[in-house]
Amino acid sequence: MDTGRRPGAAQLAFDELGTPLRDTTFVVFDLETTGTKPGPDGITEIGAVKVHAGEIVGEFATFVNPGMPIPPQIVELTGITTAMVYDAPRIERVLPAFLEFISGAVLVAHNAPFDTGFMRAACEGHGYHWPKTAVVCTVRLARRVISRDETPSYRLSALAALFGARTTPNHRALADARATVDVLHALLERVGNVGVHTLEELLDYLPEVTPAQRRKRSLAEHLPSKPGVYLFRGPSDEVLYVGTSSDLRRRVRQYFTGSESRGRIREMVALAERVDAVECAHALEAAVRELRLIAAHRPMYNRRSKNPRHAWWVSLTEEAFPRLSVVRMPRDGMLGPFRTQTDARSAADTLAGASGLRTCTQRISATSPNGRPCVLAELGRCGAPCAGQQTVEAYRPGVLAVSGLIAGTDGRPLRAAADQLARLAEAEHYEQAAQHRDQLAGLIRAVGRAHRQSALAGIPELIAAGPDGKGGWELAVIRYGRLASAGVARRGVPPMPVVEMLVASAETVIPGPGPLFGAFPEEVLILLRWLTRPGVRLVRTTHPWAEPAAVAGGWQEWLDLAASATALEHVAG
Repeated sequence: MDTGRRPGAAQLAFDELGTPLRDTTFVVFDLETTGTKPGPDGITEIGAVKVHAGEIVGEFATFVNPGMPIPPQIVELTGITTAMVYDAPRIERVLPAFLEFISGAVLVAHNAPFDTGFMRAACEGHGYHWPKTAVVCTVRLARRVISRDETPSYRLSALAALFGARTTPNHRALADARATVDVLHALLERVGNVGVHTLEELLDYLPEVTPAQRRKRSLAEHLPSKPGVYLFRGPSDEVLYVGTSSDLRRRVRQYFTGSESRGRIREMVALAERVDAVECAHALEAAVRELRLIAAHRPMYNRRSKNPRHAWWVSLTEEAFPRLSVVRMPRDGMLGPFRTQTDARSAADTLAGASGLRTCTQRISATSPNGRPCVLAELGRCGAPCAGQQTVEAYRPGVLAVSGLIAGTDGRPLRAAADQLARLAEAEHYEQAAQHRDQLAGLIRAVGRAHRQSALAGIPELIAAGPDGKGGWELAVIRYGRLASAGVARRGVPPMPVVEMLVASAETVIPGPGPLFGAFPEEVLILLRWLTRPGVRLVRTTHPWAEPAAVAGGWQEWLDLAASATALEHVAG
């Protein structure tokens, strides 16, 4: 395949950000179908040709039984009759072989949305995953390259005649795919003459990319091909968007190609005047720095993590008859964090019901209560302290049980909630039982998550190492739930001297108030996910890293059973 490079150009360095077209494997394919509307069935024939470096390296062809009669007009067009496909395999038997044939390749088709639409619908309808691969449409590419002066039509037959294709298309899948191969090579030769030599440049060349968007590729030229965080800045130097990548230059370059289809992000790119970058040692450091930068700049085009401190917490109020309140400001002895107020309120209500705490919001005097019992008191779900029917001493065990659950020393509220669930089931109140089960499962997960996060956030210093996949180690120094330092010991480099250097240069962290000692909840979760990956090892820690095992930690089997029951109900519903 001639890509238009001058003699001797093969020894020059290709754009390191792109995949050279000569190194790209294409699968050119075509379908014959029973109609024009994609669905799980309806394909009658598949033909595909695998091409690498201009040479055909494989072919795939088969009839497919569409599970329905072929309409007469389709028989007239393609010559494929119902009798011809009667003994052919159904599409669900063909898909595994076809998906293996196209694996790792760029797909090419003439009017690609039609062919890929049918294949995607077939995969979705029969439980297969359609790969997220690059797709080149030779119709769109031809419209970009060839003027109407050269051809009256962009139909495959017209382009095959224009370029002298070795195969004449005839509305049969393999023949049309072979003809499309020759059309593709001719089109690539043309775009090569205007400087398109990589797959990324080819996708960039398609019509969806505006000239202004394409010109902004230069914003990525100064970026390193290393992991880190990138920041798009606008006309007033404001931060528009923050993201991470294992290869900064490659990722930012993609924003200026046809692979970027999100309208909101395209709008951001149109405003961008500059892209800054922060190099990071590895993906963990990049994820943490991204979170902190989003919190600091609150970019208008980032949808998440703009308020990392604005979580919700469940707290016991300070009064004679404490109740559970949902608040924003964390303090010691609170349960959380919760991402939404609804989640926090659900946990508070479930916990109050299991421990016998009141849910009304009025302040109750310990010496002269003057309220009237509510419906919950009549149902036996509240001791009615408002009416003087429950003393402070009688109320206190529920308060202590809730405090113990939050601290990880008392699991009685969870057991009490489970007993309530059992009674509902025995009474055949199945809908109430299912609702109570889901609420209890949410509470157990929240308690377990809170214990895990606070256990990590309470450690003054923890050092861990994870394999980098290349024989070396990714290193992290964590202090009070914050990433204080990060580095890498490459393969063959003794890791401990690197560890000591990272510790010496690590950020000083002053613990703050609350269950997470002032750390961002999202940052603690990021660190937890990394620490619990397979292969990650603790190098050393100033205090033991331990979580309560007898509270939420002992309910995993129950949670698994509850999740299975919920899934079965969804299927049955």
